[in-house]
Amino acid sequence: MEFAFNEIQQMLQDSAAKFIQKEYDFEARSALISSELGYSDDHWKLFADLGWLALPFAEEYGGMGGELVDLMVLQTELGRGLVVEPFFSTTVLSGLLLQRHGSEEQKQQYLGRLIAGELKLAFAYSEPEAQQRVEDIETRAVFEQGGYVLTGHKSVVLSAPSADLVLVAARTAGKRGDRQGLSLFLVDRNADGMRLQSYPNNDGSRAADIRLEAVKVPASALLGECDTAFEAIQSTLNEAVVALAAESIGVVEKLLNTTVEYCKVREQFDQPISRFQVLQHRMAEMFMECEQLRSMVYFGAMTVPEGGANASRAASLLKVKMGSAGRLVGQLAVQLHGGMGVTEELDVGHYFKRITMMNTLLGSHDEHLQRLIDEVQAA
Repeated sequence: MEFAFNEIQQMLQDSAAKFIQKEYDFEARSALISSELGYSDDHWKLFADLGWLALPFAEEYGGMGGELVDLMVLQTELGRGLVVEPFFSTTVLSGLLLQRHGSEEQKQQYLGRLIAGELKLAFAYSEPEAQQRVEDIETRAVFEQGGYVLTGHKSVVLSAPSADLVLVAARTAGKRGDRQGLSLFLVDRNADGMRLQSYPNNDGSRAADIRLEAVKVPASALLGECDTAFEAIQSTLNEAVVALAAESIGVVEKLLNTTVEYCKVREQFDQPISRFQVLQHRMAEMFMECEQLRSMVYFGAMTVPEGGANASRAASLLKVKMGSAGRLVGQLAVQLHGGMGVTEELDVGHYFKRITMMNTLLGSHDEHLQRLIDEVQAA
């Protein structure tokens, strides 16, 4: 099946590639991740001006009405540049969830500000005992005196240190394992009782563990309807897997191309090591993994929007392939570069760190593989 981008998608790809080439070289990125903020506010404003923040949102809220395939195109280019701005956490995870589950009034209130680059969001759903299964969330939200009191512990909340609002998934009814009884709340990052333990991830991005110690929020903080957030969360996470896997294409292709170029100039026994047959085989393996991953991302981008069980299955299949491809390509890239492959001065090590981090997000290779196995056994 031929998969060709349309004119608008090609323009989007070209604009992102030009931005990476002009503004986001390795030295510039290294300076950003070492800064206090961890990214550039100027870049974030540029993302808004270029329309990237508006890409996946409906036109009635100021968006561009883009589809998952459009998001896939942009994410691939951002992966090539190892972009650290909170596009994935704000626009993909939090923004799409807000659009899917928020009330009309809430969408009008927040999406326009997000699209304009004036509002950054973080999505707090993962917990130490509920890293991949949404229904295992145990954080509690109790209705008291016209508002809600939130108590619980969230882990690895991407971009939380710089977020204005945190979108918290909490249980308002039922027990762990129930799909009914989950709700979403928009909570100010500086709310009383909200304790953030911020830290840099090994790939240069920022995250935080959040402890909710009797955090009181008004009833208006409830996003959408109470007790009904499971489907919205799961559907958004499925789409986020496609976006994350698209970003991984940019990472693994960069690792492949950099390794091939290095092997052409690195000499051993008075000849380039690219002439050694065993290394040619390794680079061929890397190329095949990249192409298979690309095909799986295209499959996911077409299947996940359909929703239902097929969407979750496609997301898990994609995450499994992303994990195996990322591990093989990353490890071979480091090995073929020798000791230089793990130095801070060479970009290969940073791409390897990024793909390793990505393989742990939204459920690991092993977690999604087990979910597929459980599904087959249950049938």
